[in-house]
Amino acid sequence: MKPAMETAAEENTEQSQERKGCFECCIKCLGGVPYASLVATILCFSGVALFCGCGHVALAGTVAILEQHFSTNTSDHALLSEVIQLMQYVIYGIASFFFLYGIILLAEGFYTTSAVKELHGEFKTTACGRCISGMFVFLTYVLGVAWLGVFGFSAVPVFMFYNIWSTCEVIKAPQSNGTAGVEQICVDIRQYGIIPWNAFPGKICGSALENICNTNEFYMSYHLFIVACAGAGATVIALLIYMMATTYNYAVLKFKSREDCCTKF
Repeated sequence: MKPAMETAAEENTEQSQERKGCFECCIKCLGGVPYASLVATILCFSGVALFCGCGHVALAGTVAILEQHFSTNTSDHALLSEVIQLMQYVIYGIASFFFLYGIILLAEGFYTTSAVKELHGEFKTTACGRCISGMFVFLTYVLGVAWLGVFGFSAVPVFMFYNIWSTCEVIKAPQSNGTAGVEQICVDIRQYGIIPWNAFPGKICGSALENICNTNEFYMSYHLFIVACAGAGATVIALLIYMMATTYNYAVLKFKSREDCCTKF
């Protein structure tokens, strides 16, 4: 009877050790996850998707509004149409580039986090590995500064559409209805510099302007530009998180690669 009890106790001990070993393995794996890079990647993908998708559709709607209402002569906005078409192609390239770059940064985050925390045995690094990490730090800083400019640029059409929308709200106001002054409330799109001053009509007033604000093209373009601007802002935040994560990992790798290093973080 005693040997049977001892056997059962040994089996329970082995099962307990197996469960403990599995738990420790899971904790070790979770410790190697670069949570900052993971959050930044999700935020970056979401922001770029919003910026590229909404921006592409909003640009097409803007061209339709200009052609139908503000510039009936095709030659007046031919240059603007070419620029918008070029921007739409650039959007395709931005989406593809950041999809690949986000995956590469996430993979680099897994590598450097595992190296910093020494999850796979003795810590080892090479000059090539540190050089690659430094390159990602520099490239992420450059992209962060560039996206600050993109974020500011994406706010321009939001400002323009907001001015048109606010003018329409003035026309719809009760104190303006039924008065001769309504037809004197105008929006001159030429003052924004997107079409030349000789474009016809260029300026829309009164009830005609109100009709433009009631179109689906205006409503969709206005809100899509807002979402695209928010997506650009989310991408800037994601790149800031990438900057902090890559800079920290690079600094720790460089410090721990020194021969006289004896401090562990």
